[in-house]
Amino acid sequence: MQSFVTLDGLVAPLDRANVDTDAIIPKQFLKSIRRTGFGKYLFDEWRYLDQGQPDMDVTSRPKNADFVLNQPRYQGAEILLTQDNFGCGSSREHAPWALLDYGFRCIIAKSFADIFFNNCFKNGILPIVLPAKAVDDLMGQVKAHEGYRLAVDLPAQTITTPDGEAIPFEVDPFRKDCLINGLDDIGLTLRHVKDIRAYETQRKTRAPWLFAGN
Repeated sequence: MQSFVTLDGLVAPLDRANVDTDAIIPKQFLKSIRRTGFGKYLFDEWRYLDQGQPDMDVTSRPKNADFVLNQPRYQGAEILLTQDNFGCGSSREHAPWALLDYGFRCIIAKSFADIFFNNCFKNGILPIVLPAKAVDDLMGQVKAHEGYRLAVDLPAQTITTPDGEAIPFEVDPFRKDCLINGLDDIGLTLRHVKDIRAYETQRKTRAPWLFAGN
């Protein structure tokens, strides 16, 4: 998993509450279990005017010019600013896969659905919860100023605005450590690979019948 330490990124405002995982990545794209290739289908029903299907060539699809991610000023955004209850609905891990594959490394919202929130940390995305007033103020600034960027410092747990204001945020210490060191569940397990191998060797000695024929 890619580590997250600091990020100075362009912000895209998705001024909607209760954005569910089916809106983030519609159900027809869930056939693949690979973590890549979903970015082009992110918010598919909002970004495009036709019905999206797996393996479609998105370059020729008609786009919804009114949708925020299709606007030129937000191309290349790495920070998504949104409203309450982001990521609600089903627990599909494809949702953070699609956001990450599109290019988002950080999502700032008033609140998140629990399962989606946890899945973000496991896939290298930093989800940040801020008070409603802070989100509303940032939303206004992003819309008013083209090229609006934020500097996110995970070790310091601050978001710094272009005018120098530092906004603190909370993050669980364990999740923070995992993100900084790029550790997903597999990475955490591999930290103990020596102990695992020692146990397997000992187990084969004590119960060889369990390994007969292997």
